Amino acid sequence: MDHPSQPSVRHFDHCPWLFADEATEEQRAAQREVQRAVGGDTGIGERCYVAESAAVFPDRLRLGDDSYIAAHAYVTGELDTGSHCTLNPFTTVRGDVVLGHGVRIGAHTSLLGFNHSMAPDRPVFRQPLTSRGIRVGDDVWIGSQVIVVDGVTIGDHCVIGAGAVVTRSLPAWSVAAGNPARVLRDRREVRGVGAAEVDPAAAAAAAAAAAAAAAAAVPGIRPDDGRTPTNRPAPDAAPGAAAGDPEPTPHDRRAVQVAGAAGAEATAGADVADLSGIRPGGDRTPTSRPAPDPRTATLAAFADTARDQAAGLLDRCWDGERYVDRPGAAPTVRAHCDAVEIADLLLGVAPEHLSTEEHIGRLSGLQDPKSGLVPEFGEPLPVADADGFIGEGAALYHVLCVGYALDLLGPGLPHPVRGVRDMTARQLVVRLDALPWRTGAWGAGAWVDSLATAAHWNLRHDDDGDNGHGTPESLFGWLLTRADPWTGMWGSPSAEEGRLQVVNGYYRLTRGSFAQFGLPVPYPERVVDAVLDHARDARHFGSGRENACNVLDVAHPLWLCIQQLGRGADGYRSGEIDDWAERQLATVLPRWQDGRGFGFGPGAAGPGPEPGLQGTEMWLAIVWYLADLLGRSGELGYRPRGIHRPEPARQGIAGLS
Repeated sequence: MDHPSQPSVRHFDHCPWLFADEATEEQRAAQREVQRAVGGDTGIGERCYVAESAAVFPDRLRLGDDSYIAAHAYVTGELDTGSHCTLNPFTTVRGDVVLGHGVRIGAHTSLLGFNHSMAPDRPVFRQPLTSRGIRVGDDVWIGSQVIVVDGVTIGDHCVIGAGAVVTRSLPAWSVAAGNPARVLRDRREVRGVGAAEVDPAAAAAAAAAAAAAAAAAVPGIRPDDGRTPTNRPAPDAAPGAAAGDPEPTPHDRRAVQVAGAAGAEATAGADVADLSGIRPGGDRTPTSRPAPDPRTATLAAFADTARDQAAGLLDRCWDGERYVDRPGAAPTVRAHCDAVEIADLLLGVAPEHLSTEEHIGRLSGLQDPKSGLVPEFGEPLPVADADGFIGEGAALYHVLCVGYALDLLGPGLPHPVRGVRDMTARQLVVRLDALPWRTGAWGAGAWVDSLATAAHWNLRHDDDGDNGHGTPESLFGWLLTRADPWTGMWGSPSAEEGRLQVVNGYYRLTRGSFAQFGLPVPYPERVVDAVLDHARDARHFGSGRENACNVLDVAHPLWLCIQQLGRGADGYRSGEIDDWAERQLATVLPRWQDGRGFGFGPGAAGPGPEPGLQGTEMWLAIVWYLADLLGRSGELGYRPRGIHRPEPARQGIAGLS
């Protein structure tokens, strides 16, 4: 029984920061029993507290020193924390979640490191679960009633305002709020003082001092509790001792908690959890972090610059009525869609020249209700072939770009693409057999991309999940039986162009089919071999010859295949892939032109080297894929959600998944 003058267990459950200094020996013994009773693979550090009223049912739990789980928290799945982490009352943490050091999570906040798919082929309760996990850096304060969804990375030193819904990754030092959460400013910007007035050297010195404090508070596991230790060494000094700070008194701890001061006891350092190195499917235990990598700093700085200049480069391509790819060019449907993609990627909103409803109205109004096709401005509706679908022209790509722009804005295409919906399996096979696989594999792959994307949109319009005459099933059956087992691809190289047509066609084909529908590609090792061989072709990848299509059409297939083959040192040809991605990043990032964005690149293909919307949209996605190949995409704080999204737009096809 608690002594009348002592706080009760119920008191500690709601104010666990008091436990280390105010609990009786009897209460400490009872708390050790509570910790031993936690199931799963569990390791709990020194001076931790787990509330009796919390529902803690982990598959794996690593709770760093001086951390606590407060009253009525709900914890399942796999949770790894550094030292000085707090899950306040009624917090929910589920799925695969990794927290750095000094993370404060406010009451009633949810970190949901898993998700359901929601394809229309089965009821929601029978949908498979997916998990990309949540990664939170060091010295982070997440306010009350925040929701963080699966796949998000929150960088070091971030502060997230109460009630925010975090749907995409945030760069280090962000102050973010809103639904969906938006970056409001950088924490290093002193209020009332412009960014240029902040002394970078002073900020670096402050961060280094905080690092020294954190290094002294590296968590370990009590040697006598029988639990599996983490890979962190035991502390050799009291928290804050390395920085000359006194041990906080109970009064100080209470004041810190009431004020909600994130990172008051520990912040990021040179020897704390490295979240950037954790990759899907890899070891979830944070590893020891060496000195900051200047390459990741370059990625973060690039992304910050792009975000700061996004509104200006969109203004540059707005002619007062419609969007143009670059000043002086004619307005195009694709330019409008590229503007929507760039604004969503960097700003999380629709371009400000029109309201969201006006964007939706304009793009939806372009689709012909009868055919479901979208012609170019000023051009007649394309005439369908005998099988009901078109064979070439801008309207083929509009199936992709208008569909995904409307998907980002909310409603999606208002009408099905009827030529694809009504096409019979026999008609589809005849068309596929007739495509120019030997002489024009890029065009053949682009046609498949448009057809498969139209089938994807059509499935949304068919409430019973029946897509006409089974177009997706027939398509995948043809593709799986026609893939070359020596290359994993479709089509043949030529003496004039090498593998250019084949690899570029492979990207377009698999983007719309296997990647979009979440299905594994055939012969992934052979694809990697063929793509890396192509990437050495100086005709297309010599100095100054890389355009957006050619680089994307290598980066995406490599990324797609390593999702199946595995990452890391043991991954298939991982060293060569990493080297190629590093070289491309080093080449691409300096090509950003302030206020103008990226040019598509040299050569006859595409709009050319002048910076514009198409080049900017494509290179932003390429930079993400290159960074993700290296395990560093979290530094960018953005993730493609449109045409170049890494996640499938739907999970599988009945009978194939």
